[in-house]
Amino acid sequence: MKLCILDNDEIDPALVPTYGNYAAMMERVLRNAGATHWSVVRFSTPLGEYPESFADYDAVLLTGSKADSFSDEPWVVELRRRVTELLETETKLVGVCFGHQLIALCMGAKVGRAPQGWVTGRNTYNWHASELLPEDERESFALLASHQDQVLELPAGTTLVASNDRCPIAAFAKGKEVLCIQPHPEFVEDYSAYLLNKRRALLGNDHYVASMESLAQGHEGTEFARVMVAFIEGRFATAD
Repeated sequence: MKLCILDNDEIDPALVPTYGNYAAMMERVLRNAGATHWSVVRFSTPLGEYPESFADYDAVLLTGSKADSFSDEPWVVELRRRVTELLETETKLVGVCFGHQLIALCMGAKVGRAPQGWVTGRNTYNWHASELLPEDERESFALLASHQDQVLELPAGTTLVASNDRCPIAAFAKGKEVLCIQPHPEFVEDYSAYLLNKRRALLGNDHYVASMESLAQGHEGTEFARVMVAFIEGRFATAD
């Protein structure tokens, strides 16, 4: 398999020696989840980097970003243009957080600020699509989140895959072509803690403390990454 990762942000320079960037974090969790023999190529969309042809790849993955998916920033506008074109091809698309929102937007769905404000820390999401699971049946995933925007309506032609009270459209899929998830399977507890500390004043003390305490319960990022790997490899039937 050949995967193109479109990296839509830069992490703080002090963290680069530990985490690299969002594309590197995503590649790491996918390899831990079984993508050991894949060819993975990364591109920075804010820097205007794209492959010469998306047709050279089996799948394209969009990372998270602090930017708004509905932004008028030139690089975001260009990314939306390219994703809209990709949706007309047979190349598989996978989106995480910002990528999840941007793909939904390109599919005609409404995306905006989450009505309840920031969603952070460890969250449990109800799972609605047993046909997407490559392994044992399960009813939920516990994943790390960090977002103030979210998908507000299910894109036409897609199936709801995961949800909870704070994020009713936490994941969706379309056939064998599109899989999108709002929380971050690539995050680890220390990175989530860093983001929480950075936004402590913005979040308020009660929100901050509850989110920090939730990190001690662990998460299932690698387990969800196995779903992503199976989807990209086409190893099971996806929702129609």
